[in-house]
Amino acid sequence: MHEPWAHSGGHLLREHLLAVAQGAADFSAWFDAAAPAQRWAYLAGLWHDLGKYRPGFQKYVRLADNPDAHIEGKVIGREKTHSAAGALWAMQRLEQTHGAPGKLAARVLAYLIAGHHAGLADWNDGLEQRLADPDSLQELQESLCANPPDDVLTPDGFTPDLRRIPGGACGFALWVRMLFSCLVDADFLDTEAHFDAGKPARREGFLTLAQMREAFDAHMAALPVAPTPVNTLRADILRQCRAQAALAPGFFSLTVPTGGGKTLSSLAFALEHAQAHSKRRIVYAIPYTSIIEQTADVFRNVFQALGDEVLIEHHSQADAADKDETARSRLACENWDAPLVVTTNVQLFESLFAAKTLRCRKLHNLVGSVIVLDEAQQLPPAFLQPILDVLNLLVAHYGVTVVLCTATQPALGSTDYFDASKNLRGLHNVREIIDNPDALFDALKRVHVELPPDWTTPTPWADIAAQLSEEDCVLAIVNTRKAARELQRLMPEGTMHLSALMCGAHRKDVIAHIKERLKAKREGRDTRPLRVVSTQLVEAGVDIDFPVVYRALAGLDSIAQAAGRCNREGRMEGLGRVVVFVPPERPPKGHLEQAAQSLVRTLPSANLDPLNRALFDAYFRDFYHAVSLDKHNVVNLLKVQPHDLAVKFQSAAKVFKLVEDEASVVVVVRYPQAEDDIDTLLHRLAVQGPERWLMRKLQRYTVNIREKVALRMLEEGSLGASVVPGMYLQVDAAGLYDPCLGLHLEGIPIDALGYVY
Repeated sequence: MHEPWAHSGGHLLREHLLAVAQGAADFSAWFDAAAPAQRWAYLAGLWHDLGKYRPGFQKYVRLADNPDAHIEGKVIGREKTHSAAGALWAMQRLEQTHGAPGKLAARVLAYLIAGHHAGLADWNDGLEQRLADPDSLQELQESLCANPPDDVLTPDGFTPDLRRIPGGACGFALWVRMLFSCLVDADFLDTEAHFDAGKPARREGFLTLAQMREAFDAHMAALPVAPTPVNTLRADILRQCRAQAALAPGFFSLTVPTGGGKTLSSLAFALEHAQAHSKRRIVYAIPYTSIIEQTADVFRNVFQALGDEVLIEHHSQADAADKDETARSRLACENWDAPLVVTTNVQLFESLFAAKTLRCRKLHNLVGSVIVLDEAQQLPPAFLQPILDVLNLLVAHYGVTVVLCTATQPALGSTDYFDASKNLRGLHNVREIIDNPDALFDALKRVHVELPPDWTTPTPWADIAAQLSEEDCVLAIVNTRKAARELQRLMPEGTMHLSALMCGAHRKDVIAHIKERLKAKREGRDTRPLRVVSTQLVEAGVDIDFPVVYRALAGLDSIAQAAGRCNREGRMEGLGRVVVFVPPERPPKGHLEQAAQSLVRTLPSANLDPLNRALFDAYFRDFYHAVSLDKHNVVNLLKVQPHDLAVKFQSAAKVFKLVEDEASVVVVVRYPQAEDDIDTLLHRLAVQGPERWLMRKLQRYTVNIREKVALRMLEEGSLGASVVPGMYLQVDAAGLYDPCLGLHLEGIPIDALGYVY
């Protein structure tokens, strides 16, 4: 008799189960104070692959020289499946030892074990029926007949106690996802160590937060700082952030005007706070990839003395569909095991509400972290209530500190409206880091905003182009990619363009070129006109400084963010000029349109200063009242039914998509300035598959577009399929990727907000 295998190549099943049990228990120690063998995650790890003892699987895994043989979605034949046996055994065993309460509690383990391949399921009309299926019952019977060892089948000491759930009934769904994260990450890591013995060592070597704090202090001390009023204020903001970092963990707001140095100041707070309270990592969540690239570059510059591998920069990811999942796609997915992670709102929040293994894997690494929500006003309104609920749970029960970082703080406190169905359950006890934000905003006032005399009369694009053409140095920000291309077409030759149809490397190069041109113009070395047309991706955190900025009608927060690109450094003798205009096209239906309407209601008079901080609370309250804050009923889908612990995990995950309109896919484009690098990376992708470092490198050359658009382009021959599911490659077609405008999608309007990962 051969000792059972977990994976091809001789990975012993008993060793795998014990290793995953211990690993999952270790991960869950941050929120489960029980002894290791008494933790829920330990039992889930111990029984997750119990079904692999069945003869059908053992025959298959020994005959198949295939690293994907253990992935249930790849298994053909009912005699080889294995993820139901452990779930059924948990229910049977806990009922034997603890009666009816044990059988009910075992449903927690059933969610985890049965879902460790396909993801967390709905209980009703899903997992309950699957576990009652004769094939699942046979799977358990065959597994038990193979006589698994006693230390696998009947561990000692576990007592199911649902009273220990962090957050009680309201926290049940997040707690299960956290346990699921511990299980699947431990499973992936042990499998990874078997298939690639050197890989665990390559995961090591990240710096500690203490080392990063020392490097940060050294960097800041060495910076040459001119004694200007703006720099004096920035230094005081930095001082206050460091001083307040000793306060107890919880919610903080950092309300700093654009140009106030909040990126470095928030990092200083996070590093000091992590050191003071033994936090494990810092996670920056940012709305736009353009800001991620800039923020990650700022951080790398700060820590350049420590080497290149100082952070994880996680944008989009070509997550494989369940049916396309492979061992390589599993190992390539991120688990955020670095001390500093720079990512997107999409990655952070869709992971927190995910059901798939690849997305959930990273969740346990959020425990004991500092999460900085940069440009917090960009939290998606349609999901605001479930997001605030989960943030409250993370802070209250998982040792997380959250920093809301923006110049335009949204009204995220609890709010009761006349219509109770519109009420907002807000964040608890948010503390402001800055002593006197109003005085700070007054001191940093650098622009005058010109409002249109009539909110209902649009200005044609040709007239806007004519006005812009009269300016020597001007930035125009519009609401859609289509509008940006139309306005750029009407502008004089040489007008620059920025949108998310340009890959990250392209945007980065253009922004660097704009900054160099601005500097040259200030110093008198460049007398050529500098005109830029951009979507709103440029207005949140992109460090550029124009004397004149035009902004198409949008929300009050967008107007304020656009103003932050004007006279940013306060170098002008007078105030910079921000011109708000009503474009010839209405704002895209949905939140952009509602935000513009809330602006008009909040700011009826053209004589009011739209940058007055007192207006923002009224604006956000009006805006949040006008939209559905739980558009897809996520809160109710995740509400546990106490009598049977039924939750609709899969249903909630399907609707929790921050990119609302349609499914999007990743396209690797042929950016002309990086053709050789792209070719090299694509060759390695074809040979090696989607390893994490390789996917990170390719991110800079990708554009996200609608799936149906990609399929049309595939039929036309302008795109080709990649070896990675969900990713396409631009065929070497002349003109498809424009050196100014980016990827051509002729005649297809795409919202500038639509596809940012």
